[in-house]
Amino acid sequence: MAATPAPPQAPPKPTWDPRRPQPPFPWLRPTIRIRLTLLYGGMFLIAGILLLSIIYLLAAQAINSGNQPLFKIVSFQKLQVSSDNCPAINTNSLPLQDFRDAIAHCMDQQRQTALDDLLSRSLLALLGLAVIAFAFGYAMAGRVLSPLGRITRTARAVAGSDLSRRIELDGPDDELKELADTFDDMLERLQRAFTAQQRFVGNASHELRTPLAINRTLLEVHLSDPGAPVELQQLGRTLLATNERSEQLVEGLLLLARSDNQIVERKPVDLAEVAGQAVDQVHAEAEAKGVDIRGECKTAVVQGNGVLLERIALNLVQNAVRYNVPEDGWVEVATEVEHGQAVLTVSNTGPVVPAYEIDNLFEPFRRLRTERTGSDKGVGLGLSIVRSVARAHGGHIVARPREGGGLVMRVTLPL
Repeated sequence: MAATPAPPQAPPKPTWDPRRPQPPFPWLRPTIRIRLTLLYGGMFLIAGILLLSIIYLLAAQAINSGNQPLFKIVSFQKLQVSSDNCPAINTNSLPLQDFRDAIAHCMDQQRQTALDDLLSRSLLALLGLAVIAFAFGYAMAGRVLSPLGRITRTARAVAGSDLSRRIELDGPDDELKELADTFDDMLERLQRAFTAQQRFVGNASHELRTPLAINRTLLEVHLSDPGAPVELQQLGRTLLATNERSEQLVEGLLLLARSDNQIVERKPVDLAEVAGQAVDQVHAEAEAKGVDIRGECKTAVVQGNGVLLERIALNLVQNAVRYNVPEDGWVEVATEVEHGQAVLTVSNTGPVVPAYEIDNLFEPFRRLRTERTGSDKGVGLGLSIVRSVARAHGGHIVARPREGGGLVMRVTLPL
């Protein structure tokens, strides 16, 4: 039987992470400030060169126009002339015409020396003024573009799920203030819509809790009756399992709505301890499925909410156990500190996952190769909750297919 060709892998999607590290030489980036500085300084330099060229040409023309001698030597009987700059006229034995030629040549040399001195001094002055112009242009560009920096910082804070931030730019009613006010209005509308959505999910989930709890109590009471028919007991167990799944869905929606907010109260939490508690809770299920849980958890203390961080580890370990191979499966859980960040890694054996399916796994109610309600392994919110909680803590999660089948989940959180 011919082997089925592996599905083509889609190219990775470019993602922008507001928490990405800055380049090692940020001043080399072609920012608007640098470009404006080069524009201002370049325009000044070009204008200075043109002005210097005009002054040089005018000075040369003025000197050359005065090249005609003011006097003419008719005879220099017993005339003695001495010059340090023109040694050719220091002799008394020159004929009259040669003496005149030596005087003219010396004057030409003096004019050229004066022009060269004017040019060199002007170039030095232009160089100094260019340095001052570039520095002044850089400072003025920074002052003009400072509102853009404020807008950028606010946008980064909003990208980190802090919709309460506003720019509130003061100053003249120019294009930058108009941009900042438009951005503030957009953030206001986004925050209202986001808050309304969370309030609706939370209220709906709370309203569903009560009838589900009543249903569970009634079913348990009927199942505890020893005289109930077998068919009724079987139906009760089926309804109880369905009710339990609905309760899990409601709890997942509540947790997802809460974890989408930024964490306000933070406490030191050791990821190694959180991962250990998650492994303990899933240990019985792993033994029942024949899945071996292993790994090394090193101390990695982060600032956050312990309950939500425990939910990250629990969801990842549960998924790794439930979506595993039927025999000789394993799950590896590891925590460590790497490059100044706490890292939780959960790897597992399992079915082959195409790379283009990775992003779909983090969407609510999405599962690999199944319908939205076609699995009894969960309600389809586990990885969505993990991603939401990680973002609320300023971190992120990255998943990649493991060679040979399964996944490698890597959660990175700031210390």
